Amino acid sequence: MSQKWLFDRPWTKDFTEVRKRFLTEFLDSIGRDVKLTSALDVGSALGDFSEFLHGRGLRVVGVDGRAENSAEARRRYPDITFMTADAEELPVAELGKFDLVLCFGLLYHLENPFRTIRQLHSLTNSALIIEAMCLPGSIPLMGLFDESDNHDQSLRGVAFYPSEGCLLKMLHRSGFPHVYRLKQPLPYILYTGNKWRKPTRTILVASNIAISDGSLASEKEKTLIPPDTSNTWSQAEWNPWSTSLSGIGRFSVGMLNSARNFCSRILRPFRRSHDSV
Repeated sequence: MSQKWLFDRPWTKDFTEVRKRFLTEFLDSIGRDVKLTSALDVGSALGDFSEFLHGRGLRVVGVDGRAENSAEARRRYPDITFMTADAEELPVAELGKFDLVLCFGLLYHLENPFRTIRQLHSLTNSALIIEAMCLPGSIPLMGLFDESDNHDQSLRGVAFYPSEGCLLKMLHRSGFPHVYRLKQPLPYILYTGNKWRKPTRTILVASNIAISDGSLASEKEKTLIPPDTSNTWSQAEWNPWSTSLSGIGRFSVGMLNSARNFCSRILRPFRRSHDSV
């Protein structure tokens, strides 16, 4: 009896087709800026995206953390190179660089996604496309979640789920000069959400070259400096240490600063007159 692979479930295959349609449009567009001849598929599972990229004429290498996944991918697509390696310990020197790096549905299954992103940067000549589940919000945060040992889950039973803002920050800090998000999410509930649930996934593009694609919006890194926790009225954009009274304190300090600036502007002419005497 053949094994029933989780990646072969009907809804998973439908979801894969949605992402392939995105890739088709995106690769057609990016082809105007850069010539793509090679691709690395990190988290290749059973090779569906590797086979898609191979079908576009690229030299493809697929990497997955589970040997049984790589073996099944080789059985299904014998013309493609598949290897087994932990995404957190990628053999960067052995692999070399690729024009395009794909990392779909993987980062949120890792204990150390930032470390993996730094390695992905080292492997990328032109562009990296990341598709991942993420926490909602622009604040760069990560949540530690328990996972099962299924074939599409964490290798270690626990994983960090980053927010989209965290993914953006990690991509910038890993060395990519250009980071983009989609102006419009893919027309699929996992990206759009609904009135019952916020979007759970995102797609980001990090590149070593500027990409002139009208569907992409350039994103800057969000700087987040921890507040001085010894200062009750510390001015921070986001302060997890604040209490219900902290807002009142910040408002009061803000009002005092505004009043001081106003008085300074009013008194400035008189000070000049006094200094000229």
